[in-house]
Amino acid sequence: MKQNNNDRPEGWGKRGPKPKAPTEGVITGLPVGRDKTVVPQEQVEELAHLGCTNKEIANFFGVKEDAISRNFAVELIKGRETMKIKLRRAMFKNAVVNENTTMQIWLSKQYLGMTDQPVNSEANAPLPWSNDSSTSVGETDDNEELRDDIPNTSEETSGASEQ
Repeated sequence: MKQNNNDRPEGWGKRGPKPKAPTEGVITGLPVGRDKTVVPQEQVEELAHLGCTNKEIANFFGVKEDAISRNFAVELIKGRETMKIKLRRAMFKNAVVNENTTMQIWLSKQYLGMTDQPVNSEANAPLPWSNDSSTSVGETDDNEELRDDIPNTSEETSGASEQ
């Protein structure tokens, strides 16, 4: 079933609205490249703030990548630093306000120097251990005061087994 062109609103073709004719306007920015394409500084900063690379920004404006990096170094730095600050704020909010433990652990490792692995130092060294069985619990040696608190069970068990 075909529709009449009369059923469509004004300005519409067979498959939707007709494309609009471009109009001329004034763009404030720096002329860049051989063809002097005007690139607005605010828009470069905004794209850098979103995390776009120099190549992506250059492709957006239709200029070369080195033209963007040379002419808009300040805007690129400011936009990327703003992105880092907002990201850092969101991370702290996620860790503190939302109590996200994963983010708390990650931030504690990054900013407080905490680690999953113990740090090798004298405080973390294992206690001395001897596999030498020449000294038993009941014998006396240099550490006799330490052994006063330990009951001597070898006599009690040997007496019980003899009965």
